[in-house]
Amino acid sequence: MVVPVCSRSSDIVEPLLKEQWFARCDNLATQAIAAVESGELSICPKMHCKTWQHWLLNIRDWCISRQLWWGHRIPAYRVSFRNGHPKNRKADSENMWVSGRCYREALEKAAAQLNVNGEHLELTQDDDVLDTWFSSALFPFAVHGWPSQTDDLDRFYPSTLLETGHDIIFFWVARMVMMGQKLTGRLPFKEVYLHSMVRDAHGRKMSKSLGNVIDPVDVIQGVSLEDLHARLEGNLLDPAEKERSRRGQAADYPRGIPECGTDALRFTLCTYKAQGEDVNLDVNTVQTYRFFCNKIWNAALFTMNALPDNFEPSPMSEMLADCSIMDQWILSRLSDTTAKINSGFQGYDFPIITSAIHKFWVQNLCDVYLESIKLSLRADDHRTVVSRNVLHTCVDAGLRLISPFMPYLSEEIFQRLPRRPEREEPSICVAPYPTTEEFPMFDGSLEERVALSLDIVNRIRSIQKEFGIPKLSSHIVCNNDDLRGVLSQLCPTMTTLSRCRKLQMTNQEPDCCLATTVASDCALFVEMEDIDVPRVLERLQAKLAKTNAGLKKIEAQRSMNSYEEKVPQNIREKHDQQVEVLQADSARLGAAVAMLKTAR
Repeated sequence: MVVPVCSRSSDIVEPLLKEQWFARCDNLATQAIAAVESGELSICPKMHCKTWQHWLLNIRDWCISRQLWWGHRIPAYRVSFRNGHPKNRKADSENMWVSGRCYREALEKAAAQLNVNGEHLELTQDDDVLDTWFSSALFPFAVHGWPSQTDDLDRFYPSTLLETGHDIIFFWVARMVMMGQKLTGRLPFKEVYLHSMVRDAHGRKMSKSLGNVIDPVDVIQGVSLEDLHARLEGNLLDPAEKERSRRGQAADYPRGIPECGTDALRFTLCTYKAQGEDVNLDVNTVQTYRFFCNKIWNAALFTMNALPDNFEPSPMSEMLADCSIMDQWILSRLSDTTAKINSGFQGYDFPIITSAIHKFWVQNLCDVYLESIKLSLRADDHRTVVSRNVLHTCVDAGLRLISPFMPYLSEEIFQRLPRRPEREEPSICVAPYPTTEEFPMFDGSLEERVALSLDIVNRIRSIQKEFGIPKLSSHIVCNNDDLRGVLSQLCPTMTTLSRCRKLQMTNQEPDCCLATTVASDCALFVEMEDIDVPRVLERLQAKLAKTNAGLKKIEAQRSMNSYEEKVPQNIREKHDQQVEVLQADSARLGAAVAMLKTAR
C-alpha cells in the first residue's frame, strides 16, 4: 500500500467520500452534436470534429460541485423547519433541497412545494462551489448581463468566432455550446478555431521541473541565464528538480534569452507548421524573425530617405501608365501576395499567410526590387518619380498586410510614411486591408519571364561563389524573340543584381566559355579567362568529397536497426535537417565540378 503525500506541503492526502451535485448532460450533448453535423457550428481544423463526436456520444452525468474556498457557490438550499412548527412529513422523510437564483426565490419555491408559510422554513445554502468549467461555460452570455435582457446581450451575443486550444474542446468549448443552447436557445458562436499546443524546442511539454518553461515576457524583453537560475529559488521544487532545471536552462539558453519583442514572437507563433500540429517553440526562430523586423524597418527607412520632403503619392492610374518591367513585376507580386493572404485568412491558414508576407518583404521587395532601382533613384527624371511611387505603394501595402501580426512595428512606420490624398486614416488599425480589387495588377506571364532572369542572376552568383571569383563576364543566348526582348531590357538589372563585371545578349554561342542551360531556348555562358580551372576544380572536388563523407556518416547512423527506438526524437530531427542540407550541397558542388570538367 502506498500512502499518498502532497509534494508541496508533505501532508498525507486522504480520500473522503462526500455527496456531490451532478448535471444530466445526455440531451444537451445531443443538441451540441446536431449543431456540428448540420453545419450551424463550424470547427476548424476539421480533424477535431472526431474528438467532438467521441466526447459527446460517450458523455456521462457531470459532477459540478467542488469543495473549494473560491468560486460560484452552488445555488442549492437545504430546507428545514424552524423550532416550534409541526413538522411536515415530506420534509421529515426526505433530505429536501431546492434551488434558486437567490435566497428569496428558493424560499418561495420551498414554501410552495411544502404548502406552508415561508416564515416557518429555514434554508441553508450548500457550501460547495460550482466546477470552474461550469462557471466558464456561462461566460459568453453572463458577461453581457444575462439572465437580464440587456442591450449588450442583444448586441454582442452570439459572437462569431471562438479561438482556443484544442486540449479543452470538451472541457470548455462543448460546455459553452451546451449551456448556450439550453439557457439562451442560441449557439454562443458560429465558428471555433482550435490552435496548436506550444511545446519547447525539443517537442517536450513545458514543465517547471525540467526548466523548459518559456515565459513570453522573457522572450519579449530578454533575460539572462543568471536571472533564469535565480527564479528557481522561489519555486517549491525539491533540490534534485532544481538542479535538473538548471541543467536544462543552461543547455537551452547558454547565453540567456535575447530580447525579441512582441511582434516577432507573435509572427513566429503563426509561422509554425500546419493546423492541428503542436508548436515546438525555438527561441532562435523568434530571434530570426526579430531580424526580419529589422529588415522591414531598414526597408522603410530607405524608402522614406528616397522620398523628397514634399512627396505626394500619385494616383494609381497615372503610376501604372509609365511602369518599367521591374515596376510591373513588383506590383504583380504585391497583387499575388495579397490574394494568397486573404485566401489564407478565410481558411485560418496562418503559415501560408506569414510565408507569403515574409517572401514579399525579403525576397521580392528587399532582395530584388530595392536593389534594382537604387541607380534610378539617384537620378532626377521621370523614371525616378515612377520608382518612388511604386516603392511607396509597396511599402504602404506591405505594412497594412503585416499589421495584424506586427501591430507595433507597422504602426510606428505607418505614422511616418506619407499618405495618399484620398486616405487620411489616423492609424493603420483602421486603414483598409489590401485586397485584389485595390491591387489587380497580377501578370503571370511577366512573372515567369522575370523569374527566368532571376534564375540567371542566381546562377551567376552561385558560379562566382563556388569558383571564388568576385566578378565574371557572362553572355546570354536566347532563341525566343519575345523572351530575348524582355531579357535585353532586364540586362542592366541582372548585371546589378548578380554583381558581375559584364552581362550581355548575344546571337551566337561564344567560345572559351562555361555553358549552363537556363531554359529550353535560353543558355548562360561564363567566360573562362578569369577562372583557374585546375585550382578551382581541385578545391571543389575536395569540398564535394568532404560533403559526401559527412552525408554517408549520417546515413549509416540512420540505417541502424535500433535507430528509431534508441535515438531521441530531437536528435533524429537534427539528423534529418543535416541530411537535407548536405544533399543540397552535394548536388550543387557536383554540378559545378561537372561543369568544369566539360570545360576542360
